[in-house]
Amino acid sequence: MQSAPNPPSRRVRRSSTMGGMPLTDMPWWRWRLNVRSVLHMLSDPAFHQETWLAGREGYGDVTDAVYRLVEDTWLDNWSAEKYVGTIFRDAAEAALVDAAVLRVLRIMHQVGPDAPVSAYLEHPGWPDAVRAAREAHVRLAGNDAEDPDAPPRSLDVLRIMTRSA
Repeated sequence: MQSAPNPPSRRVRRSSTMGGMPLTDMPWWRWRLNVRSVLHMLSDPAFHQETWLAGREGYGDVTDAVYRLVEDTWLDNWSAEKYVGTIFRDAAEAALVDAAVLRVLRIMHQVGPDAPVSAYLEHPGWPDAVRAAREAHVRLAGNDAEDPDAPPRSLDVLRIMTRSA
């Protein structure tokens, strides 16, 4: 028995440029800003201590950062290479982002999504994840002519920057 097709209002629109990924209202530059923001936070050990470990408001926690990295982009399902020419400028950026995503996701799966920040920071793979995030962050920031050593932006600032005009 065949099921009835979904009514038009329930059909998922698909993007022809994103390989069938459901279309969202977030343009590529917002995705890039979000990915860059997370990589920036993940790549800064001083930020981990002064913000995440200290419980400073306005930046989310490490689990939030991981989810922001993969949720809209689906980087937990496929390679950043899929986004070369949209979110990422070239294969080098994509490869660096993939390396960071894989390291961070591996740690999250091992410590658990509800683990305290200290569980991430004490994980033996954390220094490699931080290094990979730093390499990706520096490359993306440099390609966008921004200072990779400026402090990470708060989520409120990021929201303002990605607000629709």
